[in-house]
Amino acid sequence: MSLARATSERERRDLVTREVMEESRLIRFVAGPDGQVVPDLARRLPGRGLWVAADRASVETAAKKGLFARAAKAPLKAAPDLPDTLDKLLKRRCLEQLGLARREGVLISGFEKSAAAIRGGRAAWLIEAADGSADGRGKLLALARHQTPPPGVCGTFSAEELGLALGLENVIHAVLLAGGRADRWTDEVRRLAGFRALRPGSWDQATPSGDAGAGAESGSGEALDGRGSGS
Repeated sequence: MSLARATSERERRDLVTREVMEESRLIRFVAGPDGQVVPDLARRLPGRGLWVAADRASVETAAKKGLFARAAKAPLKAAPDLPDTLDKLLKRRCLEQLGLARREGVLISGFEKSAAAIRGGRAAWLIEAADGSADGRGKLLALARHQTPPPGVCGTFSAEELGLALGLENVIHAVLLAGGRADRWTDEVRRLAGFRALRPGSWDQATPSGDAGAGAESGSGEALDGRGSGS
């Protein structure tokens, strides 16, 4: 087991529900020097960790009910836009992971290469541009449905955002291959799924009904565990 995976499986208690969860399902916060609640997505900042489930509702509840201050036993304040800030930070981390994956040679792009990876059973994640055409996407989703286990599906980034992250022109189709990098991406995108849908709702209308079952994550995070992780 990798160090990153072992770390993600450590457990902490959620401030809101008091439920004990794996760290990978939580977001760590610390008290800033100005009395503000500071997100610590990398879990490296000094100070006592304040842990909240990685979803918008939980963060909003912790802020509104003063749970950060209660846990820290200090007059901490959470910014009103904290959930939106987390959404942006988590999105950036996910895109950075994709850039690292491409440099490591474990992320491929383009329709034909993506299709070949899925046919070969090597895809951990199918990553589709949110603004890509329904035709190519539908064909890859149909292929993905037949891979065992089927890859996760992410369609929350635009073609321009994917292109910037990968250092390429606009990217429409990409596949993240199974392995350690895919494990780390899964942890990151699982947290992002608590703040935004991983695939646009319009896809279900634009995609043929026979393809809708391929990696049908909708942002709830329920189908993210262990999909093609390579572990």
